[in-house]
Amino acid sequence: MKKQSVILFYVLVVYIILQFSWWGYHLIELTEELKQNPNETAKRVVMIIGEGLVFFVILLLGIWRVRVAFRKELRLSQQQNNFLLSVTHELKTPLTSNKLYLQTLIKHQLSEEKRHELITQAILENERLEKMIDNILNASRIESNAIKAIKSETNVSALIEKRCQHTQSMNPKVHLSTTIPNGISARVDPFFVETIVGNLLENAVKYAGETANIEVELTEENHQLFLHVRDDGPGVAEEDAKRIFSKFYRSGNEETRSKKGTGLGLFIASEMARIHGGKLSFQHKVPKGTAFNLTLPNE
Repeated sequence: MKKQSVILFYVLVVYIILQFSWWGYHLIELTEELKQNPNETAKRVVMIIGEGLVFFVILLLGIWRVRVAFRKELRLSQQQNNFLLSVTHELKTPLTSNKLYLQTLIKHQLSEEKRHELITQAILENERLEKMIDNILNASRIESNAIKAIKSETNVSALIEKRCQHTQSMNPKVHLSTTIPNGISARVDPFFVETIVGNLLENAVKYAGETANIEVELTEENHQLFLHVRDDGPGVAEEDAKRIFSKFYRSGNEETRSKKGTGLGLFIASEMARIHGGKLSFQHKVPKGTAFNLTLPNE
């Protein structure tokens, strides 16, 4: 919602209040003409004041509700604007990089080692682009209730270990340690689990840094799976902690932000956990860092 609309709304509110006051004044003035009947005048004054107070209270409640709606709309509009800015940037960057890699391969005679390096970089950029598109599609499916958990007996240990190995290979400077017992199986949706774990790991690498220490722990107890993803990054500010699972939410301004992303990863992870019958929660890690805790039923 535009700023001009908000200004107009407040102008109209002030106008309504002034008009209400003017109306009350005239009604009271009118009662002065009825002084020849004091009892009737007193009743009229009480009636006017009573009706006026009720109307004024209702008006204030209406103003408060509309103001809350305006603020929510403005916040959502800003988040959507940030999302569009980030998507534009995220789409442009890998496409530009891949174009440069291909042009370099065509125009120059390169050693086999250099050719392999450029091709590897192009594949990584393509995977990043594919990941972003998948997140957008998954968020759309979640919003339209078009995604359901299809559970099957799955080796959860192997699935999570494989995802961790992939993250480690894509980020060789990161120190990723795992505590994952072999052979933990459960009836889960493997796509959901892999997506949740992938988004949590991507979030940890993004905000903890390329040389971060990341811990992944999987346990099973009382027919439930518990997954913990911890990092030693700077952590999450208190004002952001309550909104990190909101769609499009990213702290700061998109035009000055240095971290890449679309603000969908944690939203998708949280919603997929909910759809799966589990829960994703967040807590501050002492002395610094973040810890995400996933609970899934082991049916």
